[in-house]
Amino acid sequence: MHTYPSVAMKTHNFQFLLVILLSYYSWITWANVHVTSGNVHENFVQCLSLYSENSTSISNVIYTKENSSYSSILEFTLQNRRFSTSTTPKPRVIVTPLHVSHVQATIYCSKKYGLQIRVRSGGHDYEGLSYVSHVPFVIIDLINLTSISVDAEEKTAWVQAGATIGQVYYRIAEKSKTLAFPAGVCPSVGVGGHFSGGGYGFLLRKYGLAADHVIDAHLIDANGRFLDRKSMGEDLFWAIRGGGAASFGVVVAWKIELVTVPSTVTVFSVNRTLEQNAKKIIHKWQYVADKLPEDLLIGIGLLRSTEGKREIQASIASLFLGGVDKLLPLVQEFLPELGLMKEECSEMSWIESVRYHGRLPNLEILLDRNATSFKQTFKGKSDYVKEPIPETALEGIYNRFFEEEGENALITMVPYGGKMSEISESETPFPHRAGNIYQIMYYVYWQEDNEEESQRYIDWIRRFYSYMTPYVSQNPREAYVNYRDLDIGSNNEGHTSYKQASIWGKKYFKNNFNRLIRVKTMVDPGNFFRNEQSIPPLSSLWKKKDD
Repeated sequence: MHTYPSVAMKTHNFQFLLVILLSYYSWITWANVHVTSGNVHENFVQCLSLYSENSTSISNVIYTKENSSYSSILEFTLQNRRFSTSTTPKPRVIVTPLHVSHVQATIYCSKKYGLQIRVRSGGHDYEGLSYVSHVPFVIIDLINLTSISVDAEEKTAWVQAGATIGQVYYRIAEKSKTLAFPAGVCPSVGVGGHFSGGGYGFLLRKYGLAADHVIDAHLIDANGRFLDRKSMGEDLFWAIRGGGAASFGVVVAWKIELVTVPSTVTVFSVNRTLEQNAKKIIHKWQYVADKLPEDLLIGIGLLRSTEGKREIQASIASLFLGGVDKLLPLVQEFLPELGLMKEECSEMSWIESVRYHGRLPNLEILLDRNATSFKQTFKGKSDYVKEPIPETALEGIYNRFFEEEGENALITMVPYGGKMSEISESETPFPHRAGNIYQIMYYVYWQEDNEEESQRYIDWIRRFYSYMTPYVSQNPREAYVNYRDLDIGSNNEGHTSYKQASIWGKKYFKNNFNRLIRVKTMVDPGNFFRNEQSIPPLSSLWKKKDD
């Protein structure tokens, strides 16, 4: 099932009060170690060789700034060029582990020499938190941990955390044409971050999130222990399936349950401009998108026309788990404004629908993470919509695309309902379930990487986000953790108040945030695994919750 040694150890059930007291001591100890000599990375590298069980092989996966491959390794899976400038903080060392022992040694040596760890699996982090830190740090890049073992008979798979979702899809299809997995559209996204934050795609309404189908995991904790679901306990297993695993340890592999799809599915992707009835389509779509049969998902993307006209284009994409003859009557019943024609639809297998929606030339390209990646300088945000946005407000959205920066902007509207409404908000840390009509993702990109140009586009998307305030979820204004957004508050990697942390914590996790804090306090009281929006332990909260 998996190819690395199992050294899982059972965790001890300490009393919660004792953990809180120890957390203060642990943090002080870590902080004292943090002040080290200028040759810290040399000592760190020596430490890795000494403490790795595979000391010979680890020398081949360590990259320092003196290494000629350092820059290419750093840049290879990095997707947001906003964090690829001369002023972006760079890691002291990059480790690309081949074995679990390499991860364990990196954790031990990072603690010993006061270095922070950032863990990267696919490089699609919207704010670069998986490969950028403003204190001395090390990157664990999981790019070599890509093993995928599919058991079609059991309908499960073990997937190492450095694999991409494109690779997962391909390996599933090798074994079965009627098995699938409900993850995202972009093939180069790494499963490590994708699964741990939720993960969704065209099977969302039928089967929910990727995280909803994780049934086991292998994690290295802050003490270097190798844990599976049984040894980590259900609280920690709950937390890493939607709460962001980077706050709790390094997940090196996930066990997932596969889902069943018909041998034939139907897809379409059609474009309609505002002059071609797009306004009526979008307005009506809001009232029916979450009420369609769960076998059908219809999503909408909005962008400015690429033909040089002052025009907005709605790109309407769909996956239906069935044949075209069943699809057409459903669309005619629920969304006749679309005017969908049979010739605009295509029947194919599920894996071919992955290629279709990813606009890929062939299926084999799914295995090549570099060929399917996109590298842009961008800023993203997210929202959830619980009531249809009035037509007058939609006009305001259209008008913002006509601003200069809107030429390079996109918003996607992904429908909920179906399975998403059947799962409790507290089942996993991902709380955005019943009551949401759709999710919005805002995205703007630009070419120049100078600070002035970047600020202009960032200001534009912030204004767009501000405009949307009355029309989206309230108290809290919810956000998707996999579309990380530092605009909504951060803990600046240090002590903060509960009130400060809950600004972003409640937006991402709603009432699940408090449970995540409790889990963090139990498993990483010294806050070793942390970033600007990581789950804080109680020791890092100067001010506790008022009640």
